[in-house]
Amino acid sequence: MKNYFLLVGFILFCGSMWAQTQLDSLYTVWKDTSQPDSTRIYAYRDYIWDGYLYSKPDSALVLSDSLYDFSVASGYKKGIASVLNMQGFTHFMQGEYIKALSHHQRSLDIRREIGDKRGIASSLNNIGLIYVERNNYTKALDNYMQSLKIKEEIGDKRGISVTLNNIGSIYNNQEAYDKALDCYKRSLGIKREIEDQRGIAVSLTNIGQIYSQQGNQTSALDYYQRALEIAEGMSDKRSSAQISENIGDVYYEQGDFVAALDHLQRSLQLREEIGDKDGSAGSLIRIGLTYFKQKQYRRANDNCMRGLRLAETLGAIREQKESCECLFNINKALNNSTKALEYHEQMLMFTDSLQKEETVRKLQQMEFNKQVMEDSLLQVEKAMKMEMAFQEETRRKDNNKNIAMAVGLFFLLLSLGLYSRWRYVQKSKAIIEEEKDRSENLLLNILPSEIAEELKTKGSAEARDFEDVSILFTDFVSFTEASEKLSAKELIEEINHCFKAFDNICERYDVEKIKTIGDAYMAAGGIPVPSDTSVKNTVLAALEMQSFMAQRKAEKLANNEIPFEMRLGIHTGPVVAGIVGVKKFQYDIWGDTVNTASRMESSGGIGKVNISEDTYRYLKDDPSFVFESRGKVEAKGKGELQMYFVTQA
Repeated sequence: MKNYFLLVGFILFCGSMWAQTQLDSLYTVWKDTSQPDSTRIYAYRDYIWDGYLYSKPDSALVLSDSLYDFSVASGYKKGIASVLNMQGFTHFMQGEYIKALSHHQRSLDIRREIGDKRGIASSLNNIGLIYVERNNYTKALDNYMQSLKIKEEIGDKRGISVTLNNIGSIYNNQEAYDKALDCYKRSLGIKREIEDQRGIAVSLTNIGQIYSQQGNQTSALDYYQRALEIAEGMSDKRSSAQISENIGDVYYEQGDFVAALDHLQRSLQLREEIGDKDGSAGSLIRIGLTYFKQKQYRRANDNCMRGLRLAETLGAIREQKESCECLFNINKALNNSTKALEYHEQMLMFTDSLQKEETVRKLQQMEFNKQVMEDSLLQVEKAMKMEMAFQEETRRKDNNKNIAMAVGLFFLLLSLGLYSRWRYVQKSKAIIEEEKDRSENLLLNILPSEIAEELKTKGSAEARDFEDVSILFTDFVSFTEASEKLSAKELIEEINHCFKAFDNICERYDVEKIKTIGDAYMAAGGIPVPSDTSVKNTVLAALEMQSFMAQRKAEKLANNEIPFEMRLGIHTGPVVAGIVGVKKFQYDIWGDTVNTASRMESSGGIGKVNISEDTYRYLKDDPSFVFESRGKVEAKGKGELQMYFVTQA
């Protein structure tokens, strides 16, 4: 069930020609030097905002710099604050939160200086939005509360209702449902007073959501139905689709799957009509889950599969994960172990991707909080120096002992207060550093340290060429036949047990795990940091993996259980390695070396480590190994390749 966090008004211009005419008119006012500076400043601000802010934010910043210089030269402080506000919003859109905060804070300082209450309230609201985006709800709430107080002073009813909605959303996020409900109901009362029908629908939906989260589904349905009636009356298909989905979710929780399907399918129909692909993917998954609850597995499979395909085209990681989880449960219920494992593997992969995204987001949040704390520390230190200098000057000029003692005591108390604040800042900074270290350690469990560092600093990692990388592939023999004799749970537990052992072996030999694909395991030695011992270490890791599988087979047979056997192949050569994509962070490798390594595995022997001639050349004189030449073996798509079995001496 989606949250309605912020009520934002959008003005849609009808027709590009009319919009261009408006832009031309604004630009004409800006160029007209006979107009007052204030008129020209606001005209050019609107020209930049409407013409560039959303489509070309980089250009908007360049143009706004010239407008800022003009505003400063004219001495029009209200215009300066307005330009800073626009620049702050532009940086916010680009994800540059430190810069956005700096610009909004400067705008706020000027507006306070000139007593622009409406502007002050706006700046406080914008600063609150930044802190919400960075998950600092305490700071966000403080700014929203200040904004609300000013809006109440000046009688800005529409602004009051919006801010109350924002505050309610923070309380909702923190599960302070009574406070959230109070804010939403106050907002609803104002929206009814000013006859804001769209706003009324949003508030009703928010209140319904609170009741649903509190388990009061009867009240939730009542508010949702009233919201849906208003949305349908305005022919607002997007809102109607969301509210219908919320109603479907309530019926789902109540176990009324027939009613749930009715509303979820209505939501899907509306979303398809307006081209809302993101929403459609979510609706399809919900419909699939509802059919699954009714044990209508074919329909459940069809809808979850459609949801997965749509999510794949959108690159929507969370929806792909939810689709795969749905398909995993369906195939597990049907005892289709192979398919269940396939979707379970995909589900884990998408879960990892979501965790990686969350880790990167946390690191960025830590950096934001650290910067804010450092700025706060600088302000405290500056205040301490100013007070100490003032104290010294006062003491020098005042020779009266009693007055000096009183003044000294005053400043001593003040200094103690400032010192206490400084200590608090230092302690908070230490906590932030500790949390940052924790997040960094989590990221290092996901990516190589060098790649993680590059990803933190740049937000991406460039692909690199490596000359001598040893690629290791494993694959379980007769896996399909064995999986048919095991339950989905037993199959997945056994795969997981083996792969965890492989992970530990790779870590001991400094071999980088790349990924798992179904029952196949892929790793590489010599990346991301090349090493003279990488080829040897990769082969040693391979031998230990086969040794583990042999021991595991003996254990399984002793318990009359079905064992897995494994082929393993290694090839050494050049590859390209790096991270691709912006939503799904995964370190991967490409090149013909990878294909050849795969052929070494598929052409290998059960329980053996099969290596290519290129890998053999690196190790042929190493007394640690014994090699058995296999001659030239036919490899699919590669022709005949020289291969060797290797064992430890």
